[in-house]
Amino acid sequence: MRNTFAALLVLFGGAVLPPEVGGLVATASAANVAGLPDFADLVERTGGAVVNIRTTERAKPGQQGLPGADDEEMQEFFRRFFGVPMPPRQQQPERTPRGRRQAPQQQEEEVPRGVGSGFIISADGFVLTNAHVVEGADEVYVTLTDKREFKAKIIGVDKRTDVAVVKIDSNNLPRLAIGDPSKLRVGEWVIAIGSPFGLENTVTAGIISAKARDTGDYLPLIQTDVAVNPGNSGGPLINMRGEVIGINSQIYSRSGGYMGISFAVPIDEAVRVADQLRTTGRVTRGRIGVQIGEVTRDVADSLGLPRAQGALVQRVEPGAPAEKAGLEAGDIILKFNGSNIEKSSDLPRLVGATKPGTKATVNVWRKGAVRDVTLTIAELEPEKVAKKEERKAKPEQAANALGLVVSELSEAQRRELKTEGVLVEAAEGAAARAGLRPGDVILRLNNTDVKDAKQFNALVAKLEPRKVAVVLVRRGDASQFVPIRPNGQ
Repeated sequence: MRNTFAALLVLFGGAVLPPEVGGLVATASAANVAGLPDFADLVERTGGAVVNIRTTERAKPGQQGLPGADDEEMQEFFRRFFGVPMPPRQQQPERTPRGRRQAPQQQEEEVPRGVGSGFIISADGFVLTNAHVVEGADEVYVTLTDKREFKAKIIGVDKRTDVAVVKIDSNNLPRLAIGDPSKLRVGEWVIAIGSPFGLENTVTAGIISAKARDTGDYLPLIQTDVAVNPGNSGGPLINMRGEVIGINSQIYSRSGGYMGISFAVPIDEAVRVADQLRTTGRVTRGRIGVQIGEVTRDVADSLGLPRAQGALVQRVEPGAPAEKAGLEAGDIILKFNGSNIEKSSDLPRLVGATKPGTKATVNVWRKGAVRDVTLTIAELEPEKVAKKEERKAKPEQAANALGLVVSELSEAQRRELKTEGVLVEAAEGAAARAGLRPGDVILRLNNTDVKDAKQFNALVAKLEPRKVAVVLVRRGDASQFVPIRPNGQ
């Protein structure tokens, strides 16, 4: 009893607790221990479908070799932690019977390239992994948990989503069930299985930290605090039902190692890509030919939108489906084929998942009204380089109430831009604070198209002095709404 009391004193910094409080603490501690998850059964059910992937490349003896490669301790390190022997030293010339040196025959040899993870998605040997695990490899080897090793064939690689499919020649293999990432809840337990630093079948656990992290056009990643390190790439992220819900792909790190933040490609995105890779060996994506940006709260308020949502069309590519359908810079896309666009990154994912050649309906906010536009999806192609615009010097004028000095567009500029507007000659005060600068072209003030300098200045003069105004500005090949706040706001 005395020992128990002493332990309580240490635990609570020497404070003496009443017996009833101590009893509550003990009960709560027991409940917490009883409520902790046990991953053992989960690992037994799923671990057999997780594989180790090692890649090699072919190189001539003169292209390989590291100092100390013949050292026994270094060889043992590579065998234990990477599962492969260390590359030998560069081969030296040999002596012929006459004492003359001759160069050895330059034959290509396999040298280790990298180690990663993967998991089986079909009983006949299709394996899912990351593109960066197998990209550039000459040979890919897949090792199962029963130590069988197979030379794998790369079926397809998609860099945009960092997904790859490889195939091994075997049947009746264990496979992982596919889960639904849309049902994930922040805070739920998950595990990762992989080969960090070549240590096969390593299990780590954590929780879902966030969903749909934007790190790229086609990667709404799952964020977790599961320990993921080099070698985990390509391995599965598994929920408590034993379903794979993501492919461990990235970490945030300042040191190169795990720092508490890791990211996984959602399995629904990965499967969509994998199905195309298995069928055609490549991924086709849709495009409509617009450059987009976020809709801020100020822009939404100024244009009469109920809330900040959608994708702001900053530029329409000439000849693209969007231009043919009548979309314009300054439009805000609210829906695509009936799906809401909550943030701008939603649009490229929805468009990219649409088969080229199909018709789609786009719901657009323009000048205070909603309209539907029908267009035909094209196939995604490389982005074009934007051209810079030239600006001619103009005589000095007085700035208007927004702090802008503007001039007319030349006929050549109107033809090139295919629009009306005014050219910013100088920006000061509120306009300068908002980021406007000489050379910008103003296309719209709030919901009114700008036709010439006289009309623009007249519109500015009628603005409420204390109210935020928003201008649609074109800079280079992109257009964006810019809120201009009066002094004191």
